[in-house]
Amino acid sequence: MHAFDVLGDPVRRRILELLAGGERTSGALTEVVQAEFGISQPAVSQHLKVLRDNGFATVRAEGTRRLYAVDAAPLREVDNWLDHFRGFWNLRLDALGTELARGRRERRLRESEDKEKPDEGHHRAA
Repeated sequence: MHAFDVLGDPVRRRILELLAGGERTSGALTEVVQAEFGISQPAVSQHLKVLRDNGFATVRAEGTRRLYAVDAAPLREVDNWLDHFRGFWNLRLDALGTELARGRRERRLRESEDKEKPDEGHHRAA
């Protein structure tokens, strides 16, 4: 299965998001995914199997529990593929950064001009 086929499923993406926070038991993953997606425990197990079989997750036994973790290798492959397209959004982010800096500079100039103006309208009656 191609990496984007694995990542194309919202349940599997959610499982990876949960695992990005650290190792989790299959029971903890199942509890969250069942609550959020309304799917059965066997369906969650099938998604975990797809992630394991395609190298996105690892599992280890600890007593009777099975602990899952992210395996970053396939994600690095996806990231490498996305490198071809980063230029499209990096240029826009660079332009946004320039506009934000320009706005901050203009705001500072306005504020300094306002401080230099005499306070006109606040005269005290004697």
